[in-house]
Amino acid sequence: MTLVRSPAVAGQFYPSDPEELRRTIEWCFRHDLGPGDVPEVSSGPCGIPGGVVPHAGYQFSGPVAAHTYRALAESGTPETVVILGPNHTGLGTAVATMTSGRWRTPLGSVEIDAEFARALVEACGVVDDNLEAHAQEHSIEVQLPFLQYLYGDAFRFVPVCMAMHDLRTAREVGESIAKVAERLGRNVVVLASTDLTHYEPHDVAQEKDRKVLERIVEMDERGMIEVVERYNVSMCGVGPTAATIVATRLLGARRGELLKYATSGDVTGDRAQVVGYASVVFLPG
Repeated sequence: MTLVRSPAVAGQFYPSDPEELRRTIEWCFRHDLGPGDVPEVSSGPCGIPGGVVPHAGYQFSGPVAAHTYRALAESGTPETVVILGPNHTGLGTAVATMTSGRWRTPLGSVEIDAEFARALVEACGVVDDNLEAHAQEHSIEVQLPFLQYLYGDAFRFVPVCMAMHDLRTAREVGESIAKVAERLGRNVVVLASTDLTHYEPHDVAQEKDRKVLERIVEMDERGMIEVVERYNVSMCGVGPTAATIVATRLLGARRGELLKYATSGDVTGDRAQVVGYASVVFLPG
């Protein structure tokens, strides 16, 4: 029997009706804070090794996330997307993937790249095959409808949910992802799902997030973690972002590019307590 992971946050973080969901994704692309238009998907494999995307409700962070997704679409179609997200629920094991089955969203089902996920568990001692960590977690789920909207069922994916955010763990996970991708010959995109500063005044969030993003764009995973710790930045996806920097560097990325930064205050007008969002891509050359 095929294991099916049902959506946990459809109707909350994004619409549960398929047509409304498609319209909402198009709204994200066309929003004033978005890239401005709905992209055409280029033919051929994707030439962008990875990036960073936020994971709040689409009405808050969707337009920012759309910048990364437009860049991916215009670069091509990946065979496998590895999505690393933080564990907000506290459920399951510390670093968890799933090695079989599919994830369902209102736009259909996405197959797990079982060969890749099994190889990742074998290659990386800290990664477990554990459904519980994923069952109620939103950080990975909210990325799938964007990918489905662009690529349909032309890709498979590997979820990696992380409750550990230290440098050693992040490097081990990132190195293992790159090793498996190269061994299997996959055209892979690695995405870190993270929000930045949580529930601080807009100006404070901007200043803290600027320091973090400087290190992310420099692809300096150690420096990013040090900045987060030094300035007490409430970024939720520290480990996933550090692992993504490591993996994409080994897969050929040489520089990061900040495509868009905004806060929830830019959307709602309430700048007293905001959450920061950024779209970043890691590029070769």
